[in-house]
Amino acid sequence: MNAQTPDNPSPSLSSGSPLDPFDIIGSSLAVQQAWLREPERLAASLQGLALEAHRVHDHFARSSLGIPSEPAIPAVIHDQRFQDPAWIDHPGFTYLKEIYLLYGRWLEDTIYTTEGIEPTRRRRAAFWVRQWLDAIAPTNFFWTNPEALRRAIASHGYSILWGLQHWLRDASAGEVVRMVEPDAFQLGRDLATTPGRVVLRNELLELIQYAPSTDRVRAMPIVLVPPWINKYYIMDLSPANSLVRYLIDRGFTVFATSWKNPGPESRAMTLEDYLLRGVRPALEAARAIGGVPRVHAAGYCLGGTALAMLLAWFAAGTDDDRAANPGAHWSALTTLVDFSDPGEIGAFLSESSFEFLKQRMDRAGYLDGANMANAFRLLRPNNLIWHYVIHSYLYGEELPPSDVLFWNCDTTRMPAAMHEFYLRELYLNNRLVQGNLDIGGRRLDLGAITQPLYAVGAEQDHIAPWQQTFRLCGLIGGPARYVLATSGHILGIINPPVTPPKRRYWVGDVTGPCDAAAWRESTEKASGSWWEDWVGWLRERCGPLEPPPPLGNSQYPPLEAAPGRYVLEK
Repeated sequence: MNAQTPDNPSPSLSSGSPLDPFDIIGSSLAVQQAWLREPERLAASLQGLALEAHRVHDHFARSSLGIPSEPAIPAVIHDQRFQDPAWIDHPGFTYLKEIYLLYGRWLEDTIYTTEGIEPTRRRRAAFWVRQWLDAIAPTNFFWTNPEALRRAIASHGYSILWGLQHWLRDASAGEVVRMVEPDAFQLGRDLATTPGRVVLRNELLELIQYAPSTDRVRAMPIVLVPPWINKYYIMDLSPANSLVRYLIDRGFTVFATSWKNPGPESRAMTLEDYLLRGVRPALEAARAIGGVPRVHAAGYCLGGTALAMLLAWFAAGTDDDRAANPGAHWSALTTLVDFSDPGEIGAFLSESSFEFLKQRMDRAGYLDGANMANAFRLLRPNNLIWHYVIHSYLYGEELPPSDVLFWNCDTTRMPAAMHEFYLRELYLNNRLVQGNLDIGGRRLDLGAITQPLYAVGAEQDHIAPWQQTFRLCGLIGGPARYVLATSGHILGIINPPVTPPKRRYWVGDVTGPCDAAAWRESTEKASGSWWEDWVGWLRERCGPLEPPPPLGNSQYPPLEAAPGRYVLEK
């Protein structure tokens, strides 16, 4: 991660304290000290705050007397916390809401306009203060949540009892707050149900080949490479949301990698192992079973980053290596290769936080997936934490089944050596895009990748910002087509066509350097799912229709039925 230096940096508390590895206290104190050095600006800001507070008090007084007046501090229209009519109609709740919004917005705006500290620390301070502000929202407490009070009265207090039972359940399980019941779905019965066979298994992954559903299929297989920080069945959720089933039903032969959930015995597994002993054998097996010289490879999130590195690795070899490249063309879904701006997850990334995580991984041999899952929840706390606190604890509601949330909670571990290299060399040092990353004795150059690319970003993605995923198209040496889907990191990708259409997307060719904002401004927005556009792109490149290949062959015999055994490991 490339830290920018302000024109007049001021001395501040070190962000490398072992007692504060994520720079929570240090960044906040740095902001405070910067403002104390500018008393005139601080006084002007406080004066503006006092004037706004007077407007809130005036609105409260008028509304209490029944005198109509405009809201002093209206909530954002999409803020789900304040949709209840009581937050507008009841003077007390209106006052509480406006005081909370006033001071919260002032505090965030003040942090973002702080001068004299590094921008990375300023953003980090804003991130952690926002966590606190979201936590103390009046909607998160029983006596200041009008709907919670209403339900308690209507249920004669039972909603309080149910909520307490839910809290005790989560506390006994050691969970932050549960989003979905752990037995809401069963793999192979409800999720990951597309028929297929495991045709390859090694110490890193299983490769699943799916059974065809059509009499004829495209000659070139598709190999799906999901990230190893999650289970593979994000690609094969319930039948209505299954990308695997969608492709099969449209005449494609589909393979998918299912990564092993590593334990301490895998502590020495490296990123090089994942590429050359994981992704590469999977592509070669699909090529051999399909009886074709090359395949289409599609990577999701880190899976796309792995494909970019592997294709660059082949390109950096000899003529024979380049000829042996099993990838004819590829797709990269919400994929980062330039980590200079990793989005909100950058709040967790610094040398001190890296050393903290490294020590934990050295002791355990891995990073527990629950740690990653909790960090990702902090990126969207109102949706992924406090929503469930309100509905489960304050309202006493049962958790609704959700295939996406079930998958999201089904975490995996990351081997210490691999994750240490990944965090340091990609996120912190950003060496891949700089062209000075070595894998397997070869220097990787993204510009040497000439295979056509279909890239997808998501407009509200907080893990892989779409402007950064867009950059991939200009960094490679081949032609590219880019899709910007509405929604976020998961729902922007798991986006099956429905009638009437729920979502929209921008799509167009992007070959060579191009400005992301200018591209979106000049590109017409289409209605529906980008899956349909992708299938059209694939049909042009995956060859003619022919009888489907068998499930496995003599070199890669079928081992067991999908979803296999690795996905079941806890």
